Amino acid sequence: MKLLNKVAVITGGGSGIGRATAVLLASEGAKIVIIDRNIEAADETVSKIQHAEGIAIAIAANIADANQMQQAFKKIIDEFERIDILFVNAGINGVWAPIEDIEIDEWQQTIDINLNGTFLTLKYAVPHLKKQGGSIIITSSINGTRSFRKVGATAYACTKSAQVTLAKMLALELAANQIRVNVICPGGVLTGIEESVTKRHLDWIPNLGEFIKDNIPLTKNTALGSEDVAELVLFLASDASRYITGTEVWIDGGGSLS
Repeated sequence: MKLLNKVAVITGGGSGIGRATAVLLASEGAKIVIIDRNIEAADETVSKIQHAEGIAIAIAANIADANQMQQAFKKIIDEFERIDILFVNAGINGVWAPIEDIEIDEWQQTIDINLNGTFLTLKYAVPHLKKQGGSIIITSSINGTRSFRKVGATAYACTKSAQVTLAKMLALELAANQIRVNVICPGGVLTGIEESVTKRHLDWIPNLGEFIKDNIPLTKNTALGSEDVAELVLFLASDASRYITGTEVWIDGGGSLS
């Protein structure tokens, strides 16, 4: 097993890429902690892991709430005494609209969850990772990093670009502590997050679900599955990637190249 007795913390592990990654890492021997504001969904992931005789717990927390995240990591250390792997995966698509139609609170919500939530997760996890080293993986996107075609997704794309910069800064800062920091940038993955998009005055843009599937050259427009992305996270979490840090990896079937 590649991750035997490692403790892996996954935000947004109640569905999609987070759930698929939790199940895969558990199958490789990791002890899993799911942090999700939807505790019912997180519990479903935990049950799936436990059914396969894995070890997992769920903690309810909003990643944008500093107090909740601080308490979440206290619970993790009380339970497992260490953190080896951190998968910073939770996020939202938010509101997609022309710049003049985005309300200030809508812009701020996307920033709070996607960027501030990433910061808070890292802030409270890193002191524990420093004790023995480990791996941090952040979920960004092709949007804002290599693709800029999603008109109206301005707030979302800005947060995804900022996550890459944050990862590169920390990769150098934490290298002496033997902590690697990398970013995955998924493209056309049908995870359910696409259903949470609120679009205004963008009627001329194709349905998001169809858009996801219509631009993947490698798979002839078949969307990737969450399990495909989970395999990449496993690689970056394991010793197989021990010399890789400060790197973003696009996993989109070539969609962002065209």
